[in-house]
Amino acid sequence: MLIETIVADAFGTNCYVVADGRSNECLVIDPGIGIADRLDEVYHRHHLKPVAVMLTHGHLDHTFSVTPVCRNSEIPAYIHPDDSELLRDPLKGFSANMAQMMGAGFEWTEPDDVATLTDHDTIELAGMKLQVQHAPGHTPGSAMFNMRGRGDEPPYSFTGDVLFAGSIGRTDLPGGSMEEMTRSLGDKVLPMDDNVVILPGHGPRSTIGDERRNNRFLKSVAAQRSS
Repeated sequence: MLIETIVADAFGTNCYVVADGRSNECLVIDPGIGIADRLDEVYHRHHLKPVAVMLTHGHLDHTFSVTPVCRNSEIPAYIHPDDSELLRDPLKGFSANMAQMMGAGFEWTEPDDVATLTDHDTIELAGMKLQVQHAPGHTPGSAMFNMRGRGDEPPYSFTGDVLFAGSIGRTDLPGGSMEEMTRSLGDKVLPMDDNVVILPGHGPRSTIGDERRNNRFLKSVAAQRSS
């Protein structure tokens, strides 16, 4: 399994290029700021052809390059419908002050081909199967993408801004909800096996086992569920 991480030029957003190694097709997850040209180098180095962009949610630091990436390769972008509004107008995901700062001269074009994700769906692309887990809280349409590794590899979960190593995504931006985040952590994250490798939207990778033991947010939800 090839999973290459490219850290965007702003906000430390992780963009992932994912391929199963048995074909030249790949997926791009969360192409943020300054990613488009750097993706071309990855495609060339690994002889890859992108077939889709997968978006864990609609915040601009994860979607900034989605339209050029999709148009350059004539591929669709996948997003949960509860965040499709942010793909049409990403400024709606900012606080009023941040939206005002970005608004002057900011130009945005939605991708030509947008496909929607449904909770528990299994998406088959580039020779891989990704299970969609709708996990609102950071945004209404936040989603995680779970997939099996090849051979003896552990499973993977691209958690976006739902779960980080040692933390979780903020819930104070428009559309965020701590109540929804707590429910997502309890219903979607805690049931995962300890060996699942998490590949978050920001920061280093971790495992569900490590987060179950050390992540204070996840430990708090687990304690609430067991009481």
